[in-house]
Amino acid sequence: MTDQDKDPQQAPLTLREMLQSVFAAALGVQSGKNRSRDFSRGKPSHFILLGVLFTALFVVILLGAVKLILHMATG
Repeated sequence: MTDQDKDPQQAPLTLREMLQSVFAAALGVQSGKNRSRDFSRGKPSHFILLGVLFTALFVVILLGAVKLILHMATG
């Protein structure tokens, strides 16, 4: 048994926990408790990658919405 198995406080963050942190940070509602957890157990590269992916997805959704609205307005 490894140290990570014994102490769940030191286990790496799950994908769900990282996604929740990225969404909360994007909205500006990240709690201090979760932010501390992220800094102690998370890897910066994972958060950077998820942040870039979230931003790209957000931009694509906004562009799609604008194109749809403009199409509906002119059609």
